[in-house]
Amino acid sequence: MSLSNHYEVIIIGAGQAGLSMSYCLTQKGINNIIIEKTDTVAHAWKTQRWDEFCLVTPNWQCQLPGYPYQGNDPNGFMLKDEIIDYLDAYYESFKPEVKFNRSVTELNKTGSVFNIKTNSDSFTADQVVLACGSYHQAHILPFAKSMPENITHIHSCNYKNEQSLPPGEVLVVGTGQSGCQIAEDLHLQGRKVHLCVGSAPRVNRRYRGKDVVRWLEDMGYYKTTIDKHPDGKNAIHSTNHYVTGRDGGRDLNLRIFAEQGMKLYGKLKDAKNDKIFFEDDLKENLDYADEVAARIANSIEQYIVEHNLEAPDDDNIHSEFLPESPSSINLIESNITSVIWATGFKKNFNWVNLPVFDGNGDPVYKRGITPVEGIYFIGLNWMHTWGSGRFFHVGQDAEYLSDKINQKLGSSFSS
Repeated sequence: MSLSNHYEVIIIGAGQAGLSMSYCLTQKGINNIIIEKTDTVAHAWKTQRWDEFCLVTPNWQCQLPGYPYQGNDPNGFMLKDEIIDYLDAYYESFKPEVKFNRSVTELNKTGSVFNIKTNSDSFTADQVVLACGSYHQAHILPFAKSMPENITHIHSCNYKNEQSLPPGEVLVVGTGQSGCQIAEDLHLQGRKVHLCVGSAPRVNRRYRGKDVVRWLEDMGYYKTTIDKHPDGKNAIHSTNHYVTGRDGGRDLNLRIFAEQGMKLYGKLKDAKNDKIFFEDDLKENLDYADEVAARIANSIEQYIVEHNLEAPDDDNIHSEFLPESPSSINLIESNITSVIWATGFKKNFNWVNLPVFDGNGDPVYKRGITPVEGIYFIGLNWMHTWGSGRFFHVGQDAEYLSDKINQKLGSSFSS
């Protein structure tokens, strides 16, 4: 192995987590490179978002290390192109060394050295940071194979706009953030939407005069660490609350969508030829979403009282509308020609030949530090706080890991 291909630290992945990690290491004078499987930084932001995508969190939470939000609308929500510009500008601000178009095929360890093989070359490193997330393979439910052949199937990561779909009505499966926002996007563009509603929670965009994110920040919620979270390690797998930053930010209330003509159903249960079947859980899922929104509002009310704050009255539109929920529909008779699967992703770490996963294949770590000395994760949900997988706190995690890496390298040299 050529010494020119050996680095103190190799980072795998050039998204916001990998760039943040490289910045913090570079600030400490630690020799590092990023290996990226595509031809650009922030590839997922550039290719796996629809045209009208925007941030759900306010711009002031864009706090990548050394590069806080630069714009003049801190309480707004960056659009897709603005997010891309922000990340490209971050990359240009310190120009880390990135090996593009390298897909890692194997990571293992020999003695104290890590060996990384890619599709075109190989590298060695003293330490390795996995900054490649866990959204690796788009997941489409097997029911798709039982639907008519003429139905167009698109995963949410490949949806762009309603013009890219064939004429006809659209079934959206899943009500996490992507599913609800895509359903609204189609609804606003005049498409007839059918929505399979899951158990995701919702939150009001604003409450008593302030964005809910600002309230939660003031209340210290975003400083809560995973070890102090009421759900414990289960928080990692929790579904995000659906809401949007579109047009300055607003609620996504599925009951109101239904009042406006969107068709709501329970979870998708089965598909047989022209017919699809649903669970009898629409009311339960809508009620749960409302309960979570109310619980957050109540915690804000308590905070207002405890701190003797003045705040305007709640001006959110509330609805108790419960639409009819058929147990099945006929795709042909309903003129449904497209299905958008907002059903998440599967992880794929089969190239990592190291014992850093549990029995379910999930990464094992404590604030990014794994049981294998010299291997780290960054950028995953709830690694330390709510913001670990986002622009808000990924820089804090990068700074923490860069300190640990620096200490490790220092102890190696001293020995």
